Amino acid sequence: MKKLAVIKGDGVGPELIEHALDVMEQTEPNVEIIVCDAGYEWWQRHGGKALIPDETWDILKESDACFKGATTTPPDVDAPKSVAVSIRQSFDLYANVRPIRSFPNTKAPLGEVEFVCVREATEGLYFGEEFYVSDDVALAIRKVSRKACEKVSTYAFSLAQRKGWDTVVAIHKSNILKRTCGLFLETVKNVKEYFPEVDLWEYHVDNVAQQIIKNPQLFNQKVLLSTNLFMDIISEECSALVGSIGMVYSGNFGDSYAMFEAAHGSAPKYKGQDKVNPTATILAGAWALEYLGEQEASEAIFKAVEGVIAEGKYTTYDLGGSAKTSEMVEAIKARLKNQ
Repeated sequence: MKKLAVIKGDGVGPELIEHALDVMEQTEPNVEIIVCDAGYEWWQRHGGKALIPDETWDILKESDACFKGATTTPPDVDAPKSVAVSIRQSFDLYANVRPIRSFPNTKAPLGEVEFVCVREATEGLYFGEEFYVSDDVALAIRKVSRKACEKVSTYAFSLAQRKGWDTVVAIHKSNILKRTCGLFLETVKNVKEYFPEVDLWEYHVDNVAQQIIKNPQLFNQKVLLSTNLFMDIISEECSALVGSIGMVYSGNFGDSYAMFEAAHGSAPKYKGQDKVNPTATILAGAWALEYLGEQEASEAIFKAVEGVIAEGKYTTYDLGGSAKTSEMVEAIKARLKNQ
């Protein structure tokens, strides 16, 4: 039996994870769920050098994948790095993948879209090395390696190939960051040679930020690829195209491990209000089931969620509805039972 480590997280994370696990349970997957601690709230209670306790690292290493609730990254200068970054770097989860697609009966401010954002997730400015050179000057290191670029580029082209899509869009700023973005772009071009049926478009990051607003359909059925910080920002912009970041689920993939999570943050101001859209967390959990070989269960959850959203009767405020989180979840569970 495959093992899924579950981190409940901070803020609204625990309540959304509980709902997602409740939905997953309806499908009776052949997966062992192991709940463990990590996050800012845990760290505030226990302290230490990391947001993830040693016993949780042991569980993560013994599991086949991780399902992580939203976590808070401490703003303090000397605080540990985030839970997500720690896990990505520890397990070399080099590809952060965020599908951006319009759902039926939801706001599509600039028209319907369907594409995928792929983000190199272990390096860039998230490498995490900053230092003062004087009292008035601080520097951050932006790490870009050929190895990481090859891995994430190969993932992006392979994803386009599997989907039958025709283009990977490489997003960079090589006219200014000549060495780091230059190395990224050079590597993408080299990897493209192994995928002759997939085209490569090149966009400067500032231009693509404009084009996503001006003509988002230009990128439909394409894979957008970039370095860590650039794609973190661009994918957040893209979430507005589907009406709410509460709709965006994500996966982090390495060669032999994966972590699944909602793209949104922990939203502590909404904690305990039974208000937040559960879609992203539930679908991240469904994606985890697919990764663990539970294809039928995963498809059933996706179908139930999409059905509830399309009906529009039990949707949360960000989708134009008035339902509580729990009411939307109950509607999803009811659809699962009747499928």
